[in-house]
Amino acid sequence: MSRSTDWVPSLWLDTFDEMLYDDNELDYGDEWTLNFNYSQTDTVTKEERKRGWKVYSHCAYGHFQCETCNKIWPSARVVVLFRYRLRGNRGTVIMRPFGQSCRRCRDDEFDLPGFSQKEVEEALLRLFRKIRKNCYGDEDEDEYDDGSSACSNKVWTKPHEASLCEACINGICCQDDE
Repeated sequence: MSRSTDWVPSLWLDTFDEMLYDDNELDYGDEWTLNFNYSQTDTVTKEERKRGWKVYSHCAYGHFQCETCNKIWPSARVVVLFRYRLRGNRGTVIMRPFGQSCRRCRDDEFDLPGFSQKEVEEALLRLFRKIRKNCYGDEDEDEYDDGSSACSNKVWTKPHEASLCEACINGICCQDDE
């Protein structure tokens, strides 16, 4: 399977639906949807908290390709931010992938990451655990997952450059988790 460098929202949407409805990851009878918002932050206001919003930040392994020079690079520190809530019998997840800038071009443009199917599934499994715990009161069966990012068993790529990382610039990168 080739490693995609393209940001493919349909990969996330299809995998989300498949895991929800075929694999019954959230088998509580509620309807869940996944949407994207490319400007959301990890800050939840008091008003949003009252309306049930919660945030989960996941650290994933992805690939980037510069739109200007076509350079391709991997990163083990790709932040994917999920905002979620359950109201009545309707659950909503809003997702934002954070980009990185090309080291060669340094053009202040953030390229969005591409992910493998396996990486998308891992991110969504961790998200579903958070939803089960925080929306349904289930015990979190994954003891090492304490709410921080999930970069523990990754192979590290070149040193992370905070100046090229959109998540670092926004103060939510997972580079400090180690």
